[in-house]
Amino acid sequence: MSDQTERRNFYGRVHGKTLRASQKDYLAHDLETLRLPGVTVEDNPSRAPLDLAVFPGARPLWVEVGFGGGEHLVHMAARYPEVGIIGCEPFVNGVAMLLGKIRAAGVRNLAIHPGDVRDLFDVLPAASVDKVFLNYPDPWPKARHHRRRFVTPGYLALLARVMKPGAEFRVATDIPDYVRQTLEEVPHAGFVLEHQAGEGGAWEDWLSTRYEQKALREGRAPHYLTFRRAA
Repeated sequence: MSDQTERRNFYGRVHGKTLRASQKDYLAHDLETLRLPGVTVEDNPSRAPLDLAVFPGARPLWVEVGFGGGEHLVHMAARYPEVGIIGCEPFVNGVAMLLGKIRAAGVRNLAIHPGDVRDLFDVLPAASVDKVFLNYPDPWPKARHHRRRFVTPGYLALLARVMKPGAEFRVATDIPDYVRQTLEEVPHAGFVLEHQAGEGGAWEDWLSTRYEQKALREGRAPHYLTFRRAA
């Protein structure tokens, strides 16, 4: 185990409301078949690179960081069956919601890491990822907590390492200060801003998430940012 891994802190929620019986069933019977092996320090103490043969055949690899309830992740998997997609989410309730959606949709090109995305980035081969989604991340609104945001140097250095030159990084948020920090920090990590849009300017294949719908109901406007990994 590296010193870096030992020193990491994780600040997000892991548990929420009591799970329904159906959600407990999903976790008990579906998660292990979809869990990406070799990601955690316990399963892979040497931090050897993952064997991505979990997705048979040569195919693009996408990652969603913090998939929430999983609606966008399942939408993308159904729309792009030729792509392999890894979803990362430490919040157990979100994982259970995703598993129910996977059962309903019958998609087979998904894998799950139910934990800290940094553990996944540690073991993904360098320059292996074609697209990454960061949809409505935890805003950590207090100034003293901004260092916990995903768009900070520690996370972004790991992100840049695993993304191919020219790979696409999408960010959706309803928090203006998160936009500010994203525009400041992401280019320093080796990305080029390709497009920035507000409400009505989402990507052609975007599925509005429950977090976005909540933001709209509460009068907060969405922002959509697209970056490319520099060559």
